[in-house]
This record gives sequence, structure tokens and C-alpha cells, in this order.
Amino acid sequence: MNHPLLPGVLKLVQRAGEAILPFWRQGVEVVEKADASPVTAADLAAHRILAEGLLALDASIPVLSEEDADIALSERAGWPRWWLVDPLDGTKEFIADSEEFTVNVALIEHGEVVFGVVGIPATGVIYHGGRAFGAWRIEPGKQQAISMREAPATGLTVVASRRHGSALQEQLLAALVARFGDIERVSVGSSLKFCQLAEGSADFYPRLAPTSQWDTAAAQGVLEGAGGVVLTLQGEPLRYEARESLLNPFFLALPADAEWRGLIVDEAKALG
Repeated sequence: MNHPLLPGVLKLVQRAGEAILPFWRQGVEVVEKADASPVTAADLAAHRILAEGLLALDASIPVLSEEDADIALSERAGWPRWWLVDPLDGTKEFIADSEEFTVNVALIEHGEVVFGVVGIPATGVIYHGGRAFGAWRIEPGKQQAISMREAPATGLTVVASRRHGSALQEQLLAALVARFGDIERVSVGSSLKFCQLAEGSADFYPRLAPTSQWDTAAAQGVLEGAGGVVLTLQGEPLRYEARESLLNPFFLALPADAEWRGLIVDEAKALG
């Protein structure tokens, strides 16, 4: 079973990725936004395709994009559902000529992710998923269902941001070493961290550093479809209600049925 809007979103994510690629590894001009984050012509080209295309799919669903986020809370608070979009997640990776940048689109209803689509323009791979739909990886000529792996009793693979760590995160990882022994740490950019968990390449993604709602929603949909969960440090599901700030609380992404979930949450609460 798939959502009726999913096929159209998959096509738009592919088109947005194709619009990004001509700028990749071409020494594109970088402009600094008010929050000091970078934006390029590639971000804006992908934004235009997604914003126009999503409204064409269903004009009743508003779009909140990183590149058009200056929408008053009074307006957003009245939205029962909306698109949450990052036209180019991992702009710093894109600027550094890495392949680790993505196109992210999520459908949100009443603060929850219905489904998310994450495209990797550099490889042509697209992930999509939602709690009610499962999770899938699409590559040229092939589509396969994906799911989180059962974490090993000892040893744990933890995926982390390539560029954004924190002292709190190191404290949490130290507690994991005490429980699991050696931990393999993998550094990955953009929303690909969630996708690595979703397809069973890693076990845990702690994020104890700032992210925005558009950074996480699409990949959270993929993760939830694959049997994962994203929790705040208080052990509550990460949600997307309209708020004044578009920043997320710190969070933990892990298998929903992990027997060590309680341990992780207890350690995180102690840090908080």
C-alpha cells in the first residue's frame, strides 16, 4: 500500500536532483544566509521545482521549505497538513564536492510524518517510507524493501554527523561503550544518517546538536517505515507541530523494538 501522492513526489524529487547536478563540482557561488548557513543556486533551483510541483499535485497542501520558511506561526498553526521540504540537505557536503547531499520531502499531518522521500542526486538512489507504508530503496532498475537490523548483543554501529558533534553526544557514547563494549563510529553527512539505519547498515543515531525540522522529517518517515523510531531526550516521539522555532529538540534514532531502548533513554534523560 502506498499513499496516492507518493508517485508524484518521487518524480519531483528526481527532477530536483537532476536540477542540482549541473552545479555540482562546478565551483558554484555560495551565499551566506542570515543564520550563517550557506545557500547556492543549486538549492534555489531544486526549491523552485519542488515548491511549484507540490502545489500542482494538490493546491490545498501548503509548502514549508528551507528556502521559503518565513511564514508566520499564526498561519502555520492553521495547517492540518503540509509539505516539509529541504531542497538540498547537506549544502556543506555539496560545496565540498562530496556525494553526501540529499533532496528531502515529507508530508506532515497533525505533527506526524505520513511519508518521506529522500533522494541522493549524485547516485540516483531514492529512499521512501512511512509508518503505514514500509520503507523502500529505489535505484535504476531496482526497488527493494528495507528494514532496520536487530542490533547485536555486543558492539554497536553508531552513525554521526560528519560536521556537528557535541560534548553531550560524547558523554552518551561513553555510556554506550560501558554497555556494548567497542562501538564502531561512522560519519555521514545530511539525512543519509537515518537512511543508513533504515537499511540496516547502522544501529543508532544520536543527535545532540541543532537541526531544523526540514533536516529530519523526510528521513524520519523512511526510518519509521523501516521499523525505527525517533525520540527526544525525554523519550517522546519527535513531532512537527507548528512552533515559533523551526529547530528540533535533540533526538535519538534507533530501532523501535530495541531491548536497549530504555537504557539509551535513561542515559539521555540524565544528560538532559
